Amino acid sequence: MLLNYSYRRAGLSAALCAVAACTSHQPATATPAPRASAANVEATIRARLDSLPAHSSFYAKQLSTGREVAIRADDPMNTASVIKIPVMILAFRDADAGRLNLDERYTIRPEDLRRGTGLLQGFAVGLAPTVRDLITQMIITSDNTATDIMIAKVGLARVNHMLDSLGYRETRLRTTVGQAFRGLWELADPKNAAMTDREVFERGSPSDSGAARRNREFVLDSAKWLGRTTAREIAHLLEQLERGQLASAKSTAEMRRILRQQVYTSRLPQRVRFRVAMGHKTGDWPPLLGNDVGIMYAPPPSGPIVMAVFTNDNRGSFFDLEATEGRIAEDVLNAWGSGPP
Repeated sequence: MLLNYSYRRAGLSAALCAVAACTSHQPATATPAPRASAANVEATIRARLDSLPAHSSFYAKQLSTGREVAIRADDPMNTASVIKIPVMILAFRDADAGRLNLDERYTIRPEDLRRGTGLLQGFAVGLAPTVRDLITQMIITSDNTATDIMIAKVGLARVNHMLDSLGYRETRLRTTVGQAFRGLWELADPKNAAMTDREVFERGSPSDSGAARRNREFVLDSAKWLGRTTAREIAHLLEQLERGQLASAKSTAEMRRILRQQVYTSRLPQRVRFRVAMGHKTGDWPPLLGNDVGIMYAPPPSGPIVMAVFTNDNRGSFFDLEATEGRIAEDVLNAWGSGPP
């Protein structure tokens, strides 16, 4: 989301470290799956997902042929930061309509700062990035400060109205990052509901002995999710983006460029990023949740492949989870793309 694996390793969240203590990060031990081919790619991916102690779902579609793989693809899932994609789309649609100036500068205030992923929290208050900069950071570093600023600019209800108008029934932005983080404190003590966003930022996350248990409860409670979607729906949204059906040609090109600048490469791109380009967006709450959705730009004759993988309620190694998602992307590329290197 919110709380990224790279940030956990850097020790930026005491509460997250407390949660991480309940899982092992040893080399992957999952049962090897057979090498994927065009004929057995779905069975291979299903075996990989089923080897994880997590609720998982997956969807992939090759846009040039329409062939697809769908594994629990209609199960509603906790998006974490994957839901930031619709926020970006609405911002560019607003720019196309003249409602939003992407070159306008926004001065960051103390009350705007958010913990978790992102760089803006590390700069002195008063920094004035452009709206375009905020959108970019919201995606490529999953910046939570930028996210809540952009949600305020475009409107949470308007994000969901756009999704509804496009025919999406399961994909919704449910809350802001600030409200989500405040929710963690509320679980510790209902009186914490009165905390301001600045107070939540200054206090970080709860780190008492019950924090790990409450973190799991929080991530599993659908009423507290930052966003909700299915693997099929979010992949279809990416398909529409890739086909230029959501915004102007200029805005579509900018959104593709932003997605391809993603800095986190430990999941879907892990094993293929030196073979193909990929535009994607992660979403995580390690070690409980690790998602990745994107567009793999396989070479001709394959062409673009959209895919989405979700793993919620992970009870095993986060290392294994990420490694499995990387192998799944490689399976798809080997089966539908250029074949093994």
